[in-house]
Amino acid sequence: MPASQLPEHRAFASQHATFNHVWSSLLLEELHRLGVRDIALASGSRSAPLTMAAAAHPGFRRHLHFDERGLGFMALGLAKGSGRPVAVIMTSGTAVANLWPAVAEAQLTGVPLIILSADRPPELIDNGANQAIDQQGIFGRYPVHQQNLPSPTPSIPAAFVLSSVDQALAKQALTPGPVHFNCMYPEPLYPGEAYLDFSDYLAPLGDWLHSCEPWSPWLQGEQHCPHQPDWDELQGKRGVIIAGRIQDPVEAQRVVQLAERLGWPLLADLQSQIRFDSRNLIHMDLALQNSGFVTELARAEVLLQFGARLISKRLGQFIKQHPWQDYWLVDPQPARLDPDYRLRRRLVCTPRAFATAHPVNHRHLPWHRLAERQQGISQQVRSACDRFSELGVCHRLNRLIQGQLFVGNSMPARLMDMLGETGTGPSRVMTNRGASGIDGLIATAFGFSLSRDEPTTLLLGDLSALHDLNSLALLGKGSRPLVIILLNNDGGSIFRMLPVPTRDSLLETYYCLPHGLHFEHAAAMFGLNYRAPTTLDEFERDYATALKTGATLIEIKVPSNEVAEDLKALGSVIRGS
Repeated sequence: MPASQLPEHRAFASQHATFNHVWSSLLLEELHRLGVRDIALASGSRSAPLTMAAAAHPGFRRHLHFDERGLGFMALGLAKGSGRPVAVIMTSGTAVANLWPAVAEAQLTGVPLIILSADRPPELIDNGANQAIDQQGIFGRYPVHQQNLPSPTPSIPAAFVLSSVDQALAKQALTPGPVHFNCMYPEPLYPGEAYLDFSDYLAPLGDWLHSCEPWSPWLQGEQHCPHQPDWDELQGKRGVIIAGRIQDPVEAQRVVQLAERLGWPLLADLQSQIRFDSRNLIHMDLALQNSGFVTELARAEVLLQFGARLISKRLGQFIKQHPWQDYWLVDPQPARLDPDYRLRRRLVCTPRAFATAHPVNHRHLPWHRLAERQQGISQQVRSACDRFSELGVCHRLNRLIQGQLFVGNSMPARLMDMLGETGTGPSRVMTNRGASGIDGLIATAFGFSLSRDEPTTLLLGDLSALHDLNSLALLGKGSRPLVIILLNNDGGSIFRMLPVPTRDSLLETYYCLPHGLHFEHAAAMFGLNYRAPTTLDEFERDYATALKTGATLIEIKVPSNEVAEDLKALGSVIRGS
């Protein structure tokens, strides 16, 4: 929200319902002063002081959901889309445990969540009190900062609460990820007959009470990249640039410009924001099945990679097996991101910072003829996608997308990565490829949709949809079109691509898990528009209509074994070309 649209600052109130409410208000006010603008809330009694403080603060946008697991993923998607920390408030007990999947994904992908969990006071833990579990450290080592706040008491100064927030968000700025405050509130949790005056307790805060500045912000410098003395030598070699997960499209364009000036081929992952750029070698994953393409690519001597967590397994195997003379990885997240232990240099910075520190003095001519080899493969891909199927729908979607795209895990991510065409493409592409789980994808996509005033498309599979069915209830709350394209192949068809034994119905019974369900009634239950096209032309018309209406579920019903057979057939053609 632009500064001009933010509510005018008001003095911090001295009247509060209970001491719990004083600390809750201090927590949220300091979060607001440090830039938090969105709070996701689920209902609960123990969290009443936090909920009431959030409801009373004019500077927050509040987002509600009855399911804590979906709530966490909604906050995750909103934080990914907005690039700002999002706070999550929930009550005590297993409600907190339901945030575990979203917290894990936030840590693995560097997303700034702030978990504010309500808890029983210490005297009500481990003695049979209702709705009480041990919540201290419940998320293990996943938070970048976690603190068990004591029960509010006048013997602890108010500055302790404020400085705790300052420290946590400073750590989060340095190492993006989840922060957890566990708030131990004794009763009373609700207002009595009259609010109480806490002026004496708050008086030591002095000017903070009337200012809009944080109590003790930790000042940190801008991220930079030190110049590598052997850069001139590296750029003179035959190199490849690989773009993995890059969240900012502007940053991603610096990678494209660098590849152009170096004359190096660009292999861009779906998550890179440049997958649809004409300078990217499209259908790269499929092309790696062609011996001529691989032979030409293998002439490369060095690898410069921006972003990690690549979707293409074939590309990962090529990186692992190729005898690189040098391999550099640039990513702002301070994590190893090197599953094959091939890295020679790890630079913790943004693409822009790297490009600024490593200019290319003159434009190099391309050393390769990969684009020529890739053209024939692209034509084979288009021929394989000319009918109604999972391949056909994903390929057609590539040139239809308007606005943002969120892609689910398992087969949808792989299909979109394999089949992407160049063109306008989505404004942004987002995924949950940290833990790569199939839970919470609808909620994450909804949160992502709240971050921009444009349509959002979610592509996911049937099992993923069943995992997060509750979150369909969120979609009616959005003010922008949100289109769910649901690939229903009756179970986990990705296992047909893996060497799972087929004897004794092992594959069907224990892996594919066929369910025989369809989603028309689910759409009706949650008040969503519903379409079930049976041809590519119908799909194109239904998608165009959905972009102009509210939330729409487009179900693509296909045979369970079709996508595996289609990919195997396409691979055979590519290998033989």
